[in-house]
Amino acid sequence: MELGLEGKIAVVTGASKGIGKAIAMGLAGEGAKLAICARGEDELKATAKEIESKTGVEVLWKATDVTKPEDVKEFFKSVVERFGKVDILVNSAGRAQPGTFDELNDEDWMNDIKVKLFSMIRCSRETIPYMKKQRWGRIINVNAIIGRQSLPGFMATTTNRGSCLAFTKALSDELARYNILVNSVNIGFVKTPQWINIHKKRGALLTFDQFMQKFTDHIPLGRWGEPEEVANLVVFLASERSSYITGASIDVGGGVGRYI
Repeated sequence: MELGLEGKIAVVTGASKGIGKAIAMGLAGEGAKLAICARGEDELKATAKEIESKTGVEVLWKATDVTKPEDVKEFFKSVVERFGKVDILVNSAGRAQPGTFDELNDEDWMNDIKVKLFSMIRCSRETIPYMKKQRWGRIINVNAIIGRQSLPGFMATTTNRGSCLAFTKALSDELARYNILVNSVNIGFVKTPQWINIHKKRGALLTFDQFMQKFTDHIPLGRWGEPEEVANLVVFLASERSSYITGASIDVGGGVGRYI
């Protein structure tokens, strides 16, 4: 299937590793030119070089903290100076903030909100004018199933991901007249480096394999997902082939969502 991504300008946040990296690689594999950002400069640079060597696609990279408005503005300034426009935005930056209601303080709540919801808002704000001008655009927000179904021990993240779903739906309504499609991809349990840190905080009495198995037991498919399985859907939603899909909330979770 020809996806029509050749030469499109795609921005992917949180792209140095895990799901963001897989998405960037998938878009590049379809011929899209890339602008990627993340906080860790060394990992980001290595990812950019790997993508270029494997796909031959031009990659702009810039170490960026998406919780800082000035960083976001500088990143997108670099993108427009290099490519002149933005066709596709994938808001992939984010991290899970473990903790029950009693364990979380205001700083914990704000840190989770800033890295996910506010980064979506700020990055969308920087890209939408270019999409409106050309009357074509794709915004894909990488979210989580726990925005629709709470996960004990992740109070802030559950609350925040729910707000990201509302943001996606509201934005899709506003932008539909400009042929800008906005969708949410909600991940379940996917193998990413952040689970190592979550294990250290929440499962110290268990081995890492034991900790992971606790979650595996709740997945109908009986296994964790791979980043590339998320990327496959994101790449499709970024393409010409998704032309009648907007405001959608689509799960990639092996059936873990217990709702209709």
